[in-house]
Amino acid sequence: MSDRTALLNRTASHATHYLETIADRHVGATATADDLRAQLGGALPETGDPDIAIIDALAHAAERGTVATQGPRYHGFVVGGSVPAATAADWLVSAWDQNAGVHVLSPLVAVVEDITAGWLKDLAGLPAHWSTGFVTGCQGANITALAAARHHVLAAAGWDVEAQGLFGAPSIDVVVSDESHYTIFNALRMLGLGASRVRRVPTDDQGRMRADALRDTLAIGSGPCIVCAQAGNVNTGAFDPIEEIADAAKARGAWLHVDGAFGLWAAASPARAHLVRGIDRADSVATDAHKWLNVPYDCGVVFTAHTASHRAAMTMAAAYIVETASERDPRDFVPEESRRGRAVPVYAALRSMGRQGVGDLVERCCQLATRLSNQLRAHSGLDVVTDVVLNQVLVRVTTGPDPDAATRTMIDRLQRDGTCWASGTTWHGMAALRVSVSNWSTTGKDIDRTGEAIVRCAVD
Repeated sequence: MSDRTALLNRTASHATHYLETIADRHVGATATADDLRAQLGGALPETGDPDIAIIDALAHAAERGTVATQGPRYHGFVVGGSVPAATAADWLVSAWDQNAGVHVLSPLVAVVEDITAGWLKDLAGLPAHWSTGFVTGCQGANITALAAARHHVLAAAGWDVEAQGLFGAPSIDVVVSDESHYTIFNALRMLGLGASRVRRVPTDDQGRMRADALRDTLAIGSGPCIVCAQAGNVNTGAFDPIEEIADAAKARGAWLHVDGAFGLWAAASPARAHLVRGIDRADSVATDAHKWLNVPYDCGVVFTAHTASHRAAMTMAAAYIVETASERDPRDFVPEESRRGRAVPVYAALRSMGRQGVGDLVERCCQLATRLSNQLRAHSGLDVVTDVVLNQVLVRVTTGPDPDAATRTMIDRLQRDGTCWASGTTWHGMAALRVSVSNWSTTGKDIDRTGEAIVRCAVD
């Protein structure tokens, strides 16, 4: 056996043990940063340590230093796990070490990306001719989509933003929801469109953009315009009324972008697909694969209805890059040049689950969220503060003189308890616990244990 084979076998053994025991471990990390520095730090070795010793040290540190986000009772930040086929495919991606920038560097990865893009558009109900890019996450997808939007609306006004920049460019009206995710504002800031100069549209009590208020807002201005809507509020799971928003955007001649970080995949469930009705009328859509599609980090996806604008916003020519005329070069649709084959785990996940499996995953998570909500509503000291329309449950403590303080105490106890892990948030000025059910391995028993832990931690 070669040294490399022994090393990889040892690594596989560590990884397998980690995954086989993750459902039974304390969900939060139990090592402090100082613990980990003491375990892994020190001066850089002069001559290098043995490879197996390095892997053993990392695996040992992971036992207490990682958060069990792969496990069935991690409910924080809308984080999915990773289905086995996707994890295995990701190992292959690292072993192949392919640069997925241009077709000639890796025909396999480029073709897999093209196939996977087609499958994803089919699942999401998006037209087959739309362009697609695989990026780091929904932040990257939002930046890419809004760069394409910036190009498109300014080109229509006779301005080449890639060549001339924004100095002297026609002003762009950017219209967002009061509940837009912060990655939208980050994207606007990075693109020179400004995070604070946007027009904000009020939302209803579930966090959905009000279409009537959008129409009034759009009637105020004229000229280049971008509208940002949301499919799946990060706190409540609620969906903006995309069809009505599309009507208003088209009447103004605006580019409509939809942030569907996790909510886009409601389209895969026959019982939830109505929530994204009208998504095919958008100009761009951003989503994550490492959320509800349950593939390893890092993978986001951007789709646009305007291939030429998407490509123009991303591509720069280089003398040493000879593009294959008959094949798609992935670099033309993303901000990166060198990049890993992040579509390969998505391909594996989709092929392992199939259309029905993806739909079942989405629907099962939604049903489990409802199950948890019903358990918590039955407890007199807790309030589920919004409707459960998808996989998000928002709950707060209602007893005592200071419900916000009691809610934060409950969150702290829950995270230290280790049965499950969920994150705190602020919803319409109130402290709340946000529980996201996004993992393929979560069962009804896991949800019952989560509910019991929340109730236990809420009681003084």
